[in-house]
Parts: sequence; structure tokens; C-alpha cells
Amino acid sequence: TAADKIMTFKMVVRKVANDHGLHATFMPKPIFGQPGSGMHINQSLFKGGKNAFYDPEGEEGLSEIALQYIAGLMSHVKAITAITNPTVNSYKRIVPEYEAPVHIAWSHHNRSPLIRVPSKRGKSTRIEMRSPDPSTNPYLALAVSLVAGLDGIRNKLTPPAPVDANLYRLTDEQRNALNIDHLPRTLTESLNALKHDSLLLELLGDHASRQYINARESEWEAYSIQVSKWELDRYLNTI
Repeated sequence: TAADKIMTFKMVVRKVANDHGLHATFMPKPIFGQPGSGMHINQSLFKGGKNAFYDPEGEEGLSEIALQYIAGLMSHVKAITAITNPTVNSYKRIVPEYEAPVHIAWSHHNRSPLIRVPSKRGKSTRIEMRSPDPSTNPYLALAVSLVAGLDGIRNKLTPPAPVDANLYRLTDEQRNALNIDHLPRTLTESLNALKHDSLLLELLGDHASRQYINARESEWEAYSIQVSKWELDRYLNTI
């Protein structure tokens, strides 16, 4: 499966790096001031050997199913983020100006929104979700993405209009006028969203969801009491 291939890739990369006296990391944001490491998830649905996201008569060649799938992802993405961006460090990556999505929107043409629809059509029609990072468990990441998209199809959800402007350049007022929300800014914010998403909680199961949330909350609590070098540099000699 795709998740198996991701795990195999990471193990092989680490092994090759180690053989050459190096360490390969998949940390989402290892270096301040530089773009982080993402793990974009490209998704397609096929039925009867045909790509269900493609409709030559649809706007931009997208089917109604594709639009419903996008709407499902967008409606659950705050909770999904607790799975696809599961570490404290994950949220240092999804900030403006570093080629990672910050806002919950979709587009045909630009790379600033959460979801992009690459230009290829026919059997290559796909939806790219740009928020996940490589610290995620790929089995969980693919599962929550699929169930959210299918929920959009099942409930015939309609996505907002695509936004082709560079979202990083829009003011807060302009984004508010377009009803564009933002992704969770911290791990605890995404966990709170997950706690209230019955679809994802049902998918994970009661035991697994409780264990997962407890483990992530413990990480957040441990992080929250640390005194960082940034704090010392900023406050030690000024307060």
C-alpha cells in the first residue's frame, strides 16, 4: 500500500544516510527561517477503471464527486491536522511565507491554499492536500483523509469557491470577506478539534483515539513548561 511504501522509504533513507556517517531526519521544521519538510498527500478515486474526479464537462475538468471530496476534507481538516501534523514541531512549519499551507481553502492554480488540484486531467486527475508532514503515521493520515473525503461525497457537501489569489498576500480583512479560516496553530488546538469530530473518533475507535489524544496532550504539556533559548535571549537581561 501507499503507507507501506512511505514507511519503507523512510527506513531506507535512514539506513543509507547512516551507512555514510550521516543522519537523515524527517522532522517537519528542523531549521528556523527555512522551509520545512512536508508530506503532501495526492488523492484520486477510481470507479470501473475510470477516475471519478474527472469530468470533461465539469468546470476545470472536475466532477461533482471531486468537489464533494474536497468539501469533505475541508470540513474535517482541523481535526485531521491532529493526525497529519502530530508533533509540537509540526506547527513551526505551517506558518506564512514558507511554502506550507496556513489557510483552509482550495485552488486550481496556486500553492498557497490547503488543497491544490494539479493541472493534469483524465486518469491523472487528483487532489493534493498540502498540510501533512512526515512525522505523521501514514496509515492514520491516509485513513482520516479518505474517510473525510468520502463523508463529503456521502453528504453531498459543496466546497467554497476556489481561491486563486496568493493567500499569504491577502490581509486578514480580505480573508475574512472570503470566509477563509486558518489551520490550527498549535498541537493543542488541533487536538481539541479532534475531540469534537465524531467521524474521526469513530474511525479511530474509542480506545485508540483516547490513547492517541492522551499521548499528544502529554507531549504538549511537556513542551509548554520548557524554557527555551529564545525566551532567555529575549527576557533574561530585559526584565
